[in-house]
Amino acid sequence: MTDWIAAERKYLFQNYGRQPVVLVRGEGTRAWDADGNEYLDFVGGLAVNVLGHAHPVVAEALARQSRELIHTSNLYYTTPMIELAKLLVENSCLDRVFFCNSGTEAIEAAIKLARRWGHDTRNGAYEIISMQDGFHGRSTGALAATGTARYREPFAPLAPGFHHVPWNDLEAIKAATNDKTVAVLLEPIQGEGGVNMPAAGYLQGIRDWCTERRLLLIFDEIQTGIGRTGTLFAYEQEGVEPDIMCLAKGLAGGVPIGAMLAREEIASHLVPGDHGTTFGANPLACATGVATLKYVIEQNLPAHAAKQSERLMTRLRSMEDRLPVVTEVRGRGLLIAVGLARDSSAEVVAACRQRGLLVNNVRPNAVRLMPPLNVTDDEVDRACDILESAIQAVTAPAK
Repeated sequence: MTDWIAAERKYLFQNYGRQPVVLVRGEGTRAWDADGNEYLDFVGGLAVNVLGHAHPVVAEALARQSRELIHTSNLYYTTPMIELAKLLVENSCLDRVFFCNSGTEAIEAAIKLARRWGHDTRNGAYEIISMQDGFHGRSTGALAATGTARYREPFAPLAPGFHHVPWNDLEAIKAATNDKTVAVLLEPIQGEGGVNMPAAGYLQGIRDWCTERRLLLIFDEIQTGIGRTGTLFAYEQEGVEPDIMCLAKGLAGGVPIGAMLAREEIASHLVPGDHGTTFGANPLACATGVATLKYVIEQNLPAHAAKQSERLMTRLRSMEDRLPVVTEVRGRGLLIAVGLARDSSAEVVAACRQRGLLVNNVRPNAVRLMPPLNVTDDEVDRACDILESAIQAVTAPAK
């Protein structure tokens, strides 16, 4: 039998801290490893698998499109990209869509669009304000916007023109604004930062400031979009509309895709030759995106995610009374973190895996849960039972 982990260590770059499990098959919220062990998957491909593993809607769309047309480049029109763009525009507050291959690429496109708009309308304004503990990707441009210093510092110097201010501090945004500022970029809920929630009125205050100072408001909904927080997009729950929005992760149910959406008067500043991608808007990804997004909307999965969130939050918060190490349960919809009083999340993740549950140590003292939007009551209850058992095992006093 092949030692897949040893082979990975021999042939691949060692830039990931992979869990010691080789997944070979999935179905719904379950996954199996090469040894036949079954897991309840509450990582969901890092919020990507909105319909779970091997959902027929995703599989059938992939198979059907692969037999018809896989790739053409953007020299030509194809119907899937137009269908998916229409769906996104008709179900959001924005007017035009640019397709790419990942969240990082969507952020790169948003940065270029903002700077082109600043060049054309704001006397060359180009600086962007983003948030400490924010995460926007690992390319040099997206990394420059990312507010987590440990991701940025080893790769300095990065692209200039980015200012990082504390999360939930509107006055810091105002203080950082100057005549060169063109946009404010942030996640409506910080995902990789630890599932950090916006304070009441924070996002509205940023919207008001951007309107007053004629700045663009860019929402990174790469992790929060496509029903993850209980509405199709997180901005809907705040009543705050962005000028530009970036999507990826769940948009095609597991197939790589990214998208940047913008208002008409901003999108019009990108003209032929300004930006492009070879694989972006390819028929395979877009057809799968159409099938996934239609299913999410028609089955009202955001509402189901909100309902399951209540069940999950209630169960998790009940642990605070029984387990003093659980300090906080935060999040919205099916993007949730369990805060711990000590830096033991890696040990909790390992203990969960040993008991048949996959979760994510998003921070040293926080465990993140991102199950599919169609997760069931029984799966929520089973996950909570395993998580509580794992926390107890890791944090129990030594005898």
